[in-house]
Amino acid sequence: MQMSPVVDQCNLACTYCWREPHMDTLELTDQDPLDLLYESVRAQRRLLSGFGGNPKVPREKWLDAQNPKHVAISLNGEPTLYTRLSEYMDLCHKHGMTTMLVTNGTLPKVIEKLDTLPTQLYVSVDAPNKQVFDEVCRPKYNHGAWEQFEKTIDLLPSLDTRIVCRHTLMKGINMSDEHIAQFAALDNRADPDFIENKGYVFVGHSRENLSMENMPSHDDIMDFSNKIAPLTDRKVLSDSRPSRVALVGRNITPIPIPEPTMFFPEDLGIAPSVKHLPIAS
Repeated sequence: MQMSPVVDQCNLACTYCWREPHMDTLELTDQDPLDLLYESVRAQRRLLSGFGGNPKVPREKWLDAQNPKHVAISLNGEPTLYTRLSEYMDLCHKHGMTTMLVTNGTLPKVIEKLDTLPTQLYVSVDAPNKQVFDEVCRPKYNHGAWEQFEKTIDLLPSLDTRIVCRHTLMKGINMSDEHIAQFAALDNRADPDFIENKGYVFVGHSRENLSMENMPSHDDIMDFSNKIAPLTDRKVLSDSRPSRVALVGRNITPIPIPEPTMFFPEDLGIAPSVKHLPIAS
């Protein structure tokens, strides 16, 4: 299940983000974490509802998918702006689900103070230095965002959870040999379990900022990965050509699924359908 506790607020305006522009305010109305979890599951069931009538979908698999085992806290906005994030992740774990939190890393105090850590923490490391960071990530409110990001990088080795540094790679912008060496220096400070090298895709609002020429090929991604791996004492573990992504690390280990101590109500149901267009009679 992929969801966001902060649907339309972010403190950055990244050029590569297909979801921008977000709202021009960080004022939030924090939803109750249990309500947020249950409504997210109900919405997930709505997304899956059409597969229930597909004869090619195994019924057992479809029924099993009604109660997610993994939650990706990303999708849109910056989730560390949600003040009850720890409570939400704790409830996910109590319901027998893993959590993957994706953050831009500019709010280190929030990460440091989390009472419950995610099963896996993804940090967007999309700029190798301050100049590229300011040009690509474009902080909206804080001119010291790069310095805060660096604090997160140095915090990561102390966190008792699985860490991933994700590099969104844009051809002609952050993929030179000099950039690779600077990325490697950041990765060595963060000491993550994995480094994910992902190619930028020319979709959504990002087309207002970048061009098709900024999309690296999978061969470009592999060249980057094969160069950064030895600089970080790691190796290329896996890659996907259709996704233009490569995983760098030391070894692949499975994520254990928490034992549930709470269960979804039997009458939780499904989110109502949303019809944006009138149906012809």
